[in-house]
Amino acid sequence: EPTVRTELMEQIPPIAIFLQESQPKFPTAFFEYLMPIVVRYLTDVNNQVRKAGQEALLILLEQDLVAQSDIENKVCPILLDLSAPDSDDEYKVEAVNIICKMASMLSRTTVEHMLLPRFCELCSDGKLFQVRKICAANFGDICNAVGQEATERLLIPKFFELCSDSVWGMRKACAECFMAVSYTTSPEVRRSKLSPLFISLISDTCRWVRQAAFQSLGPFISTFANPSSAGLYIREDGTLSIRPSVRDVNSNSCQPSNNITLMSSSTNAA
Repeated sequence: EPTVRTELMEQIPPIAIFLQESQPKFPTAFFEYLMPIVVRYLTDVNNQVRKAGQEALLILLEQDLVAQSDIENKVCPILLDLSAPDSDDEYKVEAVNIICKMASMLSRTTVEHMLLPRFCELCSDGKLFQVRKICAANFGDICNAVGQEATERLLIPKFFELCSDSVWGMRKACAECFMAVSYTTSPEVRRSKLSPLFISLISDTCRWVRQAAFQSLGPFISTFANPSSAGLYIREDGTLSIRPSVRDVNSNSCQPSNNITLMSSSTNAA
């Protein structure tokens, strides 16, 4: 029964946490018995079971309960198979979604070597606009996961493609995550490549794209500032904030510090 498998998946994370806390008693139980079930249910025929498996996997990754070897040898290969060009449409959409969500939880090396090439392919998927939209909505997070060098070498050309996509929802998603992409690049790339690209979005024929671009204009401009003099920084939750200067802190030593959040780094598509 699918409901039984779904319930089972919901119990996997707390069981895994218990096993981790009791590791001397159960040193290999999770890796031998539970992890194979999670991986297998990622390809279950039932939609609800698959979603429960995906949620369980993300919780396990967030809690750092999955070994690096399992990530590289079990999780990534199945996601690459599910997101292959000839994969079923529904499976492909789910796979690219989970790839984007787990990128921030994995090491930069794993993301760059195992997942980034497939992500770049999916950005150009001509069959499913849903796949491209997920890529566009999560583009800033992927850039942050792989760093400046890989972003400028591999991702910026794909970002240009998505910013000129025929579907306006794609261009809108790019406008919404523009600040996060810009923050990952060098000042020269911001000036010579991203600035003209942003002008094209702010002049887009679709008013929804223009509106999203205007909302991202201030945060995009802020990425040109020198953090040491402007006091701008990216918080752990992905928001751009202003850090008070030393002079302000000293003059208001009795006042609580007040950081101003400007905007979230990326906006997920509906």
